[in-house]
Amino acid sequence: MDLEILYEDNHLIAVNKSNSDLVQGDETGDEALNDKVKAYLKQKYNKPGNVFLGVVHRLDRPVSGVVLFARTSKALSRMNKLFQEKEVKKTYWAIVKNLPPDEEGQLKHFILKDSIKNKSYALHKKRPGSKEGILNYRLISSSANYHLLEVDLKTGRHHQIRCQLAKIGCPIKGDLKYGFPRSNPNGGISLHSRRLEFVHPIKKEVVVIEAPVPVNEPLWNAFENVII
Repeated sequence: MDLEILYEDNHLIAVNKSNSDLVQGDETGDEALNDKVKAYLKQKYNKPGNVFLGVVHRLDRPVSGVVLFARTSKALSRMNKLFQEKEVKKTYWAIVKNLPPDEEGQLKHFILKDSIKNKSYALHKKRPGSKEGILNYRLISSSANYHLLEVDLKTGRHHQIRCQLAKIGCPIKGDLKYGFPRSNPNGGISLHSRRLEFVHPIKKEVVVIEAPVPVNEPLWNAFENVII
């Protein structure tokens, strides 16, 4: 089974999502990541009947990286609370074409979602239906043509990183929806959920889950090799 397991215990399981996977099923009917993980658990532990698996959080389909699932209802409810109370540190890597105005900084916008277009807008002033979006970013590496930003996501709004970086003139590589001129060959975008850090909901230990960047993508691997 084509799954890269990053973390697994009796309560939680985390996988490294590819940028073609759906986290949960939708109208496309494509096999979803949560179904793949259920099948993996059912086979590994020889479980009869249905396997419980709770979706703790989601990534957009073209985004890669850490996705966390709960294996018990208790873990699911406690992880949901940790996310709601912003007790989970979420770190992303984004490859962009243009340098941001400063090497590091904080972006604050009001994020307005257009459900019909499945797109969000980063606004300077609050409008009805908008929600505050906050992230911190810093430049961690540059190549001849691209720049790697590390993003510390403070709120979890729809397409937040994508629309906020585009707002400051730094659309993510491959992200046609938010202004990048060309798609990536694999159809994904160069946004990667690099790390989740939280206190385990049952064991009460600090858990850090880190996802390697997508394999067979030279630009990602070049940046990772420089940083490591």
